[in-house]
Amino acid sequence: MTTQTKQEESLNDEWEPKILAFLCNWCSYAGADLAGVSRIQYPPTIRVVRVPCSGRVSPYFIIKSLMDGWDGVVVSGCHPGDCHYLTGNLVARRRFAILKELLEFFGIEPGRVNFMWASAAEGERFANLIKKATKIVKKLGPNKKFEKKW
Repeated sequence: MTTQTKQEESLNDEWEPKILAFLCNWCSYAGADLAGVSRIQYPPTIRVVRVPCSGRVSPYFIIKSLMDGWDGVVVSGCHPGDCHYLTGNLVARRRFAILKELLEFFGIEPGRVNFMWASAAEGERFANLIKKATKIVKKLGPNKKFEKKW
């Protein structure tokens, strides 16, 4: 193993991804709050944006986040059938399926964007989902697709 390869590996071990999380006010945000109150540990890699509903998260927000240098994006809402606004999470799920294909078309790794369900009573599930998303994004490495080249 060369010296440069060892340095790259050590940098990758120390590097922590920056993940922007759009959380539904009624379920996922409350689940994150429960995880915090219960002192359930999860990586400090996320920054939370509280939204009224996961169905209100525009694909533009996700793409813009990646363009602005975030390493990953998480969108989390209520479980299907439990949406405070009846069908908001179903709209989000449809958008997400289309967005995944669009990201692949543009050459962006689909693992950079994760969609998940977590209710207000699932603090531990929320923490596990964040651990999983962090692991996926960390494996992909820093987001260099949109590096400014000037």
